Amino acid sequence: MSIRLPEGAPGARILGLGAYRPRRRVTNDDLAQVMDTNDEWIQTRVGIAERRWASEDETLQEMAVAAGGKALAASGLSPDEVDLVILASASLKEPIPGIGPQVAHRLGIPRPGAFDLNAGCAGFCYALEVAASSIRAGSARNALVVGVERLTDVVDQTDRSTAVIFADGAGAAVVGASDEPGIGPVAWGSDGDQFSAIEIAAGTGTMTMAGQAVYRWATTRLTDTLIQAMEAAGVGPEDIDVFAPHQANLRIVESMTKRLGFGKETVVARDVVQSGNTSAASIPLALTALMESGEAKSGDLALVLGYGAGLTFAGQVLVLP
Repeated sequence: MSIRLPEGAPGARILGLGAYRPRRRVTNDDLAQVMDTNDEWIQTRVGIAERRWASEDETLQEMAVAAGGKALAASGLSPDEVDLVILASASLKEPIPGIGPQVAHRLGIPRPGAFDLNAGCAGFCYALEVAASSIRAGSARNALVVGVERLTDVVDQTDRSTAVIFADGAGAAVVGASDEPGIGPVAWGSDGDQFSAIEIAAGTGTMTMAGQAVYRWATTRLTDTLIQAMEAAGVGPEDIDVFAPHQANLRIVESMTKRLGFGKETVVARDVVQSGNTSAASIPLALTALMESGEAKSGDLALVLGYGAGLTFAGQVLVLP
């Protein structure tokens, strides 16, 4: 099955994926030692068994470079063939300078267009669309898209409503031109009336989340976005080989899977169980894990959906590299 684009539009596709997971594993039992929680409580509500927390030396830059380097190697391109770098993150410490140019420099990419993008947990999908559109428009030949987070920097480690959920890591994709479209038209948007559902209020440096409100929004409002993404790409649920929504909560993943009618033949990403919610990094982390395990294979058609702070959302159909 192929993706459909408007007549005359050039295509773009993912050429390679890469991921970086911090060394430190933190189990639910570990968290129970420092807060009022337990393994059953966490798994029942969000389905997370463990997550990765970055150590001091695993900075946003280090993790982004590691994931980006792997994606670049997987793509078969040399650094000088990349002319656009987009870094998606919701946990940047400093507004200036951006990390995108630093990551490009560390990877030996000479003088690319480079910038950071913050669309919360939808950041990777937003960045992927910007990259694909730039390639279709002729503004770039090849692009590196990185989603990277150190959410442990912005979460109160004693607050079980957030500390049990959010984690750290990086995932990346190299995007290039293609005769056969491999990235479908994006279905995206925002519900800004719910901006305070996930926020780091000015002067606090700490994330808060209205978990139940976000859960209701994700499970009732975003199915239509997934359907729109499939319709725009000219495919249906029966054509989807891999479903990889943002890894926010296993219950949300399962609810979306059921609403779309995916059966056992569709591979569903459940990376959240081992990785927690890594915001803008979660989708490339999940796709890389599925490719490395053999559950997903090159040429598979994947449906992805990022959603989160803003509230923002974006869905696309992708051909896996």
